[in-house]
Amino acid sequence: MRMSRYFLPVLKETPAEAQIVSHRLMLRAGMIKQSSAGIYSWLPLGYKVLKNIENIVHEEQARAGHMAMLMPTIQSADLWKESGRYDDYGEEMLRIKDRHDRDMLFTPTAEELITDIFRANVSSYKDMPLTMYQIQWKFRDERRPRFGVMRGREFYMKDGYNFDLTKEDALHAYNRHLVSYLRTYERMGLQAIPMRADSGPIGGDDTHEFLVLAETGESEVFYDSAVTELTFGDRDIDYDDKAQCQSIMEEFTTKYARTDETHDEALFNEVPEERRKVARGIEVGQIFYFGTKYSDALGATVQGPDGKPVAVHMGSHGIGVSRLLGAIIEASHDDKGIIWPEGVTPFHVGIVNLKQGDDEADAACESLYKQIEALGLEPLYDDRNERAGGKFATMDLIGLPWRITVGPRGLKNGVVELTNRRTGDSEELAPDAAIAKVAAIYGTS
Repeated sequence: MRMSRYFLPVLKETPAEAQIVSHRLMLRAGMIKQSSAGIYSWLPLGYKVLKNIENIVHEEQARAGHMAMLMPTIQSADLWKESGRYDDYGEEMLRIKDRHDRDMLFTPTAEELITDIFRANVSSYKDMPLTMYQIQWKFRDERRPRFGVMRGREFYMKDGYNFDLTKEDALHAYNRHLVSYLRTYERMGLQAIPMRADSGPIGGDDTHEFLVLAETGESEVFYDSAVTELTFGDRDIDYDDKAQCQSIMEEFTTKYARTDETHDEALFNEVPEERRKVARGIEVGQIFYFGTKYSDALGATVQGPDGKPVAVHMGSHGIGVSRLLGAIIEASHDDKGIIWPEGVTPFHVGIVNLKQGDDEADAACESLYKQIEALGLEPLYDDRNERAGGKFATMDLIGLPWRITVGPRGLKNGVVELTNRRTGDSEELAPDAAIAKVAAIYGTS
């Protein structure tokens, strides 16, 4: 993409309504525009990052053996009345009526609908286990929407649901999701700590939230600092291996880590004092096991091995895809702007032409652009007739992790400058060497 053709409405001034870093930088970088309170249009740069995050979620769900599907955003209230949640959910649910005066709702979550799909199509234990998920827009009518995409009313979310014959099998699905989520977050450059949490209106006794530590987090969290030393890395996981998934679950959840809703001061005091930490956290996902809560209410049973009907065991698992974008910025920025991790960056490398119109500089930039594209990578070429300072400021604001700067002086010496956005370190390299380094960073050739 060339900057001269790209819709990137960056702002020089910070909008007054933006209270936290991610909201300020997303507005300034031209990633979103508010449509109404807590509802945003996603502009090209923001949409690219959103889709990159979504793709990672899809890839890790597929790796774990989960199947993607799509359910409607508008649901009939009948199923919710059947489960008993229609009145219990509260004012966050947007209740509406269609032209025939039927009660409808804008889905905040989909346990009822997926259970209805299951009960209509699965009758035997031989067709289990099943885990299906969607990535879909949701709506919750927040009383005070604020902080941009961190607490909006409309949000993009992955919600998955498992159906198992026994509690043991369902808890394996729970562990499988925890493992897949750890992989997902690390690929995005995040450390998301699984913390014992409260189930809220979803219900159930077993639940963990995944929280990213940040000063602007909405939750107070209490944890053993040893959990921040854990990394998942590039482990070879067999998601069908119950013992392996259970072992990883225990590794990442045995040390104390809880939200304020489930905090136990006595247990916390058993942690060595120097490792007791209190901070703020941003929730970016949650997993639940809730047994037969919905299958009992909605009659989701299968014929068991003995021929008798069995209520299936269920769980649900969510990742806030749009919220993750804000969380990444909260965890990865400086006073100049965003710093995207390589896994989610909207463009892999920026190309800055210091003297647009200079034949040699223009030719060198065009060559870099085409060679990087040939590697299957996406460059963003700033080909505008702007001052160098303005070009650098824009690149720093939008946060591309790598930048290649091309100018007549360097070209006379046969070099361009490759800059790491996170560290600020620069090195002069021959153009081919700069391309080779970028290719190595992203694992292409």
